[in-house]
Amino acid sequence: MAEVIANGGIRLDLASAMSKLEALGTEQTRKTYRNHGAQEPLFGVTLRDMKPLAKKIKKDHALAMELYATGNYDAQTLAGILAKPDKMTAADFERWMETANCRATADYVVAVRLAEPDFGEELADRWINSEDEYAQSAGWNCYCRLLRSRPDEQFDRGKLNKMLQRVVRGIHGQSNWVKYAMNNFVISVGISYLPLHKEAMKAALKIGAVSVDHGNTSCKTPLAADSLRKAEEKQRLGFKKRNARC
Repeated sequence: MAEVIANGGIRLDLASAMSKLEALGTEQTRKTYRNHGAQEPLFGVTLRDMKPLAKKIKKDHALAMELYATGNYDAQTLAGILAKPDKMTAADFERWMETANCRATADYVVAVRLAEPDFGEELADRWINSEDEYAQSAGWNCYCRLLRSRPDEQFDRGKLNKMLQRVVRGIHGQSNWVKYAMNNFVISVGISYLPLHKEAMKAALKIGAVSVDHGNTSCKTPLAADSLRKAEEKQRLGFKKRNARC
């Protein structure tokens, strides 16, 4: 059942939202998502097709929490769009991490939304030091979003430098997606945190190429030093986004 509400959006119950998502799915997109690690259940809805539905619903935090709890890949993606992170507790984010459908959900839904509340950095630190690969990857990826969306003065320079050195010492011995996230962290520091640009370039040169298995996809792992050089050539050093979700 859908109900028109005052702000021009529609209010959907969980069953209606799932039905609309399922109708938007295709087998080709399901195949693509499986190649990127998504697990069943999933409908195979592209973001292009999902965004108009999200725009009609607008923000609906209660529905977002219900959608995420289904464990469905597409429902969890939509949940990330509809949720209000300022209403989520650390325990909510822990539950989202524990029930993420796949690594992509952990990195591009959970980690991205975690970069919005004030406790994001604290929880990201905890995840980086956990034994769970998804949590570790999400923790590093959350820092990438934090660095790209928050003023430099909000960060502890010494702490970030220690994290860079940790990457240099241990990146090549990490699991697949933790390596990828660490490499992205070096790039994010070098581009978006000017106080450590030079240190990030040194770290990138020491790291060199990072071997990541992207499975049956065309994705590649960027060479951090090249990414930093290109950013400098394009005068993008110090670049910040308006918010973590952008």
